[in-house]
Amino acid sequence: MGRLVQLVLDLFGSPPPADPTPIDPLAPPALPIEGVCPKAVFAHPRANRRIALPTCEIAYAFARSRRRTIGMLVGPEGLEVRAPRWVGWTEIESALLEKSDWIYRKLQETQANQARLMASRIIWQDGANVPYLGEPLRIVLDSGLRLRRGSAQFEAAALEESAVLRLGLPTHADGKQIREATQAWLMGQARTLFEARLQHFAPQLGVQWQRLSLSSASTRWGSASADGRIRLNWRLIHHRLPVIDYVVAHELSHLRVMDHSPRFWDTVEQVVPDYAVLRQTLRDHPLPPWD
Repeated sequence: MGRLVQLVLDLFGSPPPADPTPIDPLAPPALPIEGVCPKAVFAHPRANRRIALPTCEIAYAFARSRRRTIGMLVGPEGLEVRAPRWVGWTEIESALLEKSDWIYRKLQETQANQARLMASRIIWQDGANVPYLGEPLRIVLDSGLRLRRGSAQFEAAALEESAVLRLGLPTHADGKQIREATQAWLMGQARTLFEARLQHFAPQLGVQWQRLSLSSASTRWGSASADGRIRLNWRLIHHRLPVIDYVVAHELSHLRVMDHSPRFWDTVEQVVPDYAVLRQTLRDHPLPPWD
């Protein structure tokens, strides 16, 4: 019997290895990754499924998971959907159709944000502009200044929008050198300003902060510890002072209320009455990529 099996294998070849991933009998055939969904308005680069919503057609990345519910995530690449292995395809599509307005709105918002980010990407060279306190700050390379890491001299022109940051770098400095020198100066400005605003709001809120540290978090503007330590993202310095004041007051308010209950927001409102508008500004105006 063994020789017969070997003879069959010799004639027809070995059978292909079993697919370690079980096939979902309830799902339609997966779309090929290459050239996926050419007619879709929104297409995830790793899309393997497609659905026609009332507003548009969407190609999205789908995967089975151990989660207990159907999950939807809209990110810079598009829509991702995860579902339990036992959920049927009809139920998945029904959930997507039910959330179609939310999906379409979030995809539009994400696409618009990505377009703004690309348009605002900083080209690190002589004459580049970086946002500083809500206004453009023009970088000028000046080899006449003392050359040391992070050396910079600030000259405020007559008009605020014509502010110039002179860096002690040669005109042939590369983008990395210009970026690092600019960041060093901005971080110094941020620390000085943040400390001043902490000193301004702490007495009004009846709290004491102990130490300030700067962070470079990509998704968080600040944090506060019960022992009085405050962390603030140095890139807040790109925003207008009222926005910075909101974040400072937000973190100081946590020294009184360590949650986001109504009592916490009432505390913030005591010193920043329009905090809701400023909070929305942070959400609506993502910062340009720092690379």
